[in-house]
This record gives sequence, C-alpha cells and structure tokens, in this order.
Amino acid sequence: MARSGLICVSLAADDSAGIIAAVMPVVPLIDVVEIRLDSMKDPRIAQCVANIPRPVLVTNRPTWEGGQYAGDEQERIDLLCKGVQSGARFVDIELRTGADLRAQLLQEARKHKAKVIISSHNFNGTPSLASLQETLRQMIASGADIGKIVTTAANFDAALRILSLQQEALASHFPLSAFAMGTAGKISRLATLYLGGFMTYAAISSDQATAPGQLTVHDLHALIALFEGSA
Repeated sequence: MARSGLICVSLAADDSAGIIAAVMPVVPLIDVVEIRLDSMKDPRIAQCVANIPRPVLVTNRPTWEGGQYAGDEQERIDLLCKGVQSGARFVDIELRTGADLRAQLLQEARKHKAKVIISSHNFNGTPSLASLQETLRQMIASGADIGKIVTTAANFDAALRILSLQQEALASHFPLSAFAMGTAGKISRLATLYLGGFMTYAAISSDQATAPGQLTVHDLHALIALFEGSA
C-alpha cells in the first residue's frame, strides 16, 4: 500500500541560513518545508524560498496556539502575507484568528497562488467526535484550501478519533491533515499518510521537534519502509 499523504519537515531556527543548512541534507526525504517564522529573529523568507528545492510553507504560530509569537496580530498576519509574496506555496493560519485577518491572508494567498492551510491545535487533549466534526465544518466553510486538525492523545482511543475525521473530509472533498501529538498519538502521524491525510509533519532530529511526539524524518521513513515492505 503506497502512501498518499505528503511529508513536511518543520523547522525552527534563528535565521534563514540556519533553516537552509538544516534542511538540505533531508531534501530527498521530504515534500514540503515548514518554516516557523515565530522562531526566527530575522525571517528572510525570499532567501529560503530561493535556496530550498521544495515548496515552502510559512507559519507564524502565536503563543495562544502553542507558538512563540507574542506580538501584534496585524503584524503577525502581515509577515505571513510577506511570505506568500516572497514565493511560499503554502501558508498556515489558525482557525481562531480573527475573521478579518483570515480574510486578508486568504485574499493575498489567492493573488499569489499560494494554498491556505487553516489549522487548529489542542495541546490539552482530544475533544469529542462531534466537536472535532464541528471544527472540520468551520474549516470547510472558511474558504481555506486545506485543513489541519491536531490534538493531544492520552490513549489510543483519542488517536483513532482524530484519524476518523479523514473519512468525513474525504467525503467533502476537503484535503485534511489530522493526527495527534503525544506518545499515544505517534502512530497517527504515520497512519494518516495511508488514510487519506493530506500531510504529516516531521522533525530534522529529536532535539529539534516542534511538537510533542513528532517523529524525525529518518524514523518516519524507516517506518514507511517497514510498512510498505511488509505489504
């Protein structure tokens, strides 16, 4: 069984040179590079886009959704707009972002032919299936191109619950990345690739993970090789 989802490596570094140096050794193993602008002191996005031979995803995660950006919301969105203007092919915006700011980013992304990923992260647990389905419906109605729903799994029931969203997303023809953080959620990071998930996220190394339970690119590929080799 071949995987259908993409592999995105998520990178947090102080500057563009650090991002480029870190990603180049794993380029053959990945499909997309996520640049976490909220971790950068000098985000020269155009330099990253020009030197990374993979589509770039820009994210500027606020502290209220587990990121490091603590500044003005308009300035946060302005930097994301700069990202798509600089050639990023994907841009991430949180579902909880103000509607006017989301609309601004959507408009800018359309102008530059970038895909908008609307995201929701829960670091405390995994809500009920009904609650997850409502989040998915809101994402579909937002006008974004792709959804990303990530929760925290305390047990395998929670991991199964988040993965089950893929069925509804596929029925709605809405690309969705759905998986869980935490130890119990690790399996979902692999499984989503084979269950219709749009993309999973991996780290360069275990000490550079940008989320709890995130697999490294090399470990993820080792699991893929074992899984597909046993088919």
